[in-house]
Amino acid sequence: MATNDDWLALVQEDTIDPDRRICDPHHHLGVKRKNVEPTYLLDEILVDINSGHNVRSTVFIETYAMFKPDGPEVLRPVGEVEFTNGIAAMAASGVFGPCKVCAGIIGYANLRLGAEAGATLDGQIQAGGGRFKGIRFGAVWHADAKIDNHRSSPSEHQLLEPAFREGFAELGKRGLSFEGWIYHTQFADLIDLARAFPNTTIILNHFGGPIGVGPYRGKRDEVFAEWKIGITELATCPNVHAKLGGLQMEINGFDWDKRPKPPTSQELVDATRAYHEHTIEVFGVERCMFESNFPVDKTSCSYNVLWNSFKRLTANYSEAEKNALFHDNASRVYRL
Repeated sequence: MATNDDWLALVQEDTIDPDRRICDPHHHLGVKRKNVEPTYLLDEILVDINSGHNVRSTVFIETYAMFKPDGPEVLRPVGEVEFTNGIAAMAASGVFGPCKVCAGIIGYANLRLGAEAGATLDGQIQAGGGRFKGIRFGAVWHADAKIDNHRSSPSEHQLLEPAFREGFAELGKRGLSFEGWIYHTQFADLIDLARAFPNTTIILNHFGGPIGVGPYRGKRDEVFAEWKIGITELATCPNVHAKLGGLQMEINGFDWDKRPKPPTSQELVDATRAYHEHTIEVFGVERCMFESNFPVDKTSCSYNVLWNSFKRLTANYSEAEKNALFHDNASRVYRL
């Protein structure tokens, strides 16, 4: 099994503020992943969680893992929730430690099916044992072939399409949330969606995906300027919350994985501070939460170094602000 553990081990840091409670609201699990951790299940995530920080709970985000291989197409995504809820039950037993892994579960539903997507959601609610909280339908799309579109095969303006919105309406009827995974070029569509459904909670993933590859490589200042306009407008939608993380992916173009040694936590802070500080400024501390996006961001840094970077970033924040950003907001928004 190919991993980058030896490379990550080249940078070792003492854990900063190791007693601070953390809810990690964004990670993935699965097998045969196209990633540095092709198998990432309970054993693997526990290695990262137990690397120094006080992670008390986590939220699983869909990865098309363990869909049912047969039966009605609309019910096949229920298999992922069944699988994840099994992992959650193992963790909740306490046998594997105090962290409640997958205390919240975000699945996938094909909202393009319109009202029929409600059958998927009802199956997931039943399978989740109280842990199922909502869905993610990745909408990341770009015309350039060098930029990956989401595995859900979204259209250019997926969030605006009538059938999709008919399916989206099923979330609100059930008190479920939606993960907004877009690129920085797509803010207008997510803003329109948020305003059309003001009573549905939307959680922006990964800062809205500022692109740093393809035609955007070497244009970080221009990308930041465009991104800043979009996220500032999105923050005017009170039903939207923002996840702070997910900037260590290949799409962001920092190229950490191409270096002889991985970045230190201070290097991560220096490279991403502007994104963090502006997002916290416009959303307010009460609508932001740190996320790991592991094992995807493990391409670039270790779990310990990543959370150290968040703690360096907030060194001068009040205790109440730190508690909100590291634990309380995620626990509240995901109703853990």
